[in-house]
Amino acid sequence: MIHVGYYNGEIAPLEELKIPVLDRAVYFGDGCYDASTFANNHIFGKKDHFDRFYNSCRLLDIPFSMSREELSAELQKVIDAFDDDHGFIYWQVSRGTGIRSHQYTEFGFKPNLMIMATPNTMTPMDTKFKLHSIEDKRFFYCNIKTLNLLPNVLACDETMEAGCQETVFYRQEFGKKRVTECAHSNVLMLKDGCLVAPPRDNLILPGITLKHLLMLAQQNGIPTKETPFTLEELADADEIIVSSSGSLCIPVSELDGKPVGGKDPKNLKTLQNAYLAYYAEDTK
Repeated sequence: MIHVGYYNGEIAPLEELKIPVLDRAVYFGDGCYDASTFANNHIFGKKDHFDRFYNSCRLLDIPFSMSREELSAELQKVIDAFDDDHGFIYWQVSRGTGIRSHQYTEFGFKPNLMIMATPNTMTPMDTKFKLHSIEDKRFFYCNIKTLNLLPNVLACDETMEAGCQETVFYRQEFGKKRVTECAHSNVLMLKDGCLVAPPRDNLILPGITLKHLLMLAQQNGIPTKETPFTLEELADADEIIVSSSGSLCIPVSELDGKPVGGKDPKNLKTLQNAYLAYYAEDTK
């Protein structure tokens, strides 16, 4: 199958798969998800993605009882049904199925698991992104990979209309524009030879790719720092980096219509090469 779907044990072409109208993901977005790429039929960074997924379930009080080994086996069934040995794997769990009610504890819901595998092409490392800044008006649970992504969807569409590839969110803090993350990526910067990332607090998703970049920087002699920075400081960075599962380490050439970056190609290339080698080793 080119697009493989899964719902509570049933595997079918994604376009034919059906879920109950009363799945709480439909009317509340009551659930969480995670996603990665796979190559040679191996999920990249599976432990890290599982750590984040199970933590999201915990923070949302969703009693997902499937063990890591069991979840891994279900994901592998979907990958094995896919037509290629590399692609994109997505999984989500909702709190369960039942008549619409905000309260959930008394109902004892059984979580629903949905999985999909679709084709995927990694963004080439020589790509350069243009960023469009938007005020971050989302809630304070950004560290949970919830299904509630409407602000991200709206921001992404506005960004594409502006001729850019990714949004960079900022929050107004004490009269300054504190950078948080992108609509579906993290954002980092190289400044004075140091790789700088926003704090992994409740205002950003703790990206797996971000985590890997900080690790790879340290392994390659590039100092790292996790600290708040402003939109103005981002614009003045030597390099701006967008990171996600599908865009591992992509430099930025433009922010709000003005040229940025291009001042530390050596460290940027070191990070890109290190990540490609890390990816290949983890999925061989």
